[in-house]
This record gives sequence, C-alpha cells and structure tokens, in this order.
Amino acid sequence: MAQNVSGEQGATGATSGGGRTAWRPDWKDIGLRLLGVAAVILAVWLIYLFLDAFLPRWWAQVIGNAVDGSFAAGAWWGLMVGAVFTLVPVLFLAQAVLTRRSWQVRSGYLAAAVVFAVPNLLTLGIVMGTSAAAHAGERILDVDGPAFRGGSAWGAVAGGVVALVIVTMGVLYRRRGARLKELRADRS
Repeated sequence: MAQNVSGEQGATGATSGGGRTAWRPDWKDIGLRLLGVAAVILAVWLIYLFLDAFLPRWWAQVIGNAVDGSFAAGAWWGLMVGAVFTLVPVLFLAQAVLTRRSWQVRSGYLAAAVVFAVPNLLTLGIVMGTSAAAHAGERILDVDGPAFRGGSAWGAVAGGVVALVIVTMGVLYRRRGARLKELRADRS
C-alpha cells in the first residue's frame, strides 16, 4: 500500500529519503488475482469445450426439424435465417458506431448485434468447424436440412446488401439534413 493523503505509511510502504513511500508488491494480493484469472480462463475453456460439442449438433437438429428433409423448405429457411440474422445485426452495429450516444447504449447495441448474429454464427460453425460435432451437424443438415446452408449463405449476402443500403441511405439523409440546416443558417 502506498503512502496515503495524510502522509501516513501504509502496511507495505517503507519510507525512503524525503518522506516518499517506496512501493513493494503485495504478493498475497497478486497471487489471488492470478489465481482468479486462471480460474476464469479455465471456466471459459471448459464452457467452450462443452458448447463446441453441443451447439453444432443442437442447431443442426433444430434446422433439420424445421426443414424436415424438404429441399424447398431448406432453401426458404436458409434464405430467411441468413437474411434476417445478417440484416438486424448490421443495423444494430451501425447504431452502435454511427450514433452519438452514451457508451452504455452503444454497448447495448453491440450486445444486441452479437445476440442477433448467433443463428448465422452457429451455421458458420457447422460449415467451417472441424470438431466431431460440426461434422455431425453437417451430416444432419445433409439429410434433414438440404439446401439450408446454401440458402443461408445467399440470405446473408442479401441481408448484408440490404443493411448496407439502409445504412448508406440513413447517413446520406443525415448529411442532407445537416447541409439544409447550414444553408438555412446562412440564409438568415
């Protein structure tokens, strides 16, 4: 502990010349903090292992139950999931980046974007994953959800394009409003 405002020495401080306190580490506190960091890292790793083994199979089963082996239903569900769960996160990200709001509100928009992106991330985890669960998810989608992965990819592209058009139009509309305000101010 360093020297406090009143000039008294703390428990770990030693006075050096001039009344200043030399800093000495509190090894017990450092050890507890390192133990806490190691515990958090271990917990995150265990949760990751559990989710890596569970989520791809579960998501493939959900999609397989919805599609029920129909090629047309797989393409339709893929387009809808890909488009909606790309469009909405991009719009939330734009709100987090382009608006002048408090960091709490911007963090909320960012969290909402991540939550709304989860279905596409789960599908991407099945397609790009190398785990046994990802391969099992691919087999489930091959049989019970044909055309879902392709439809989801096309839907994500379409949703991204629509989202970028909406964001661009919003930015241009705001610029136009600011320019009109400037012109009105110059006129008066």
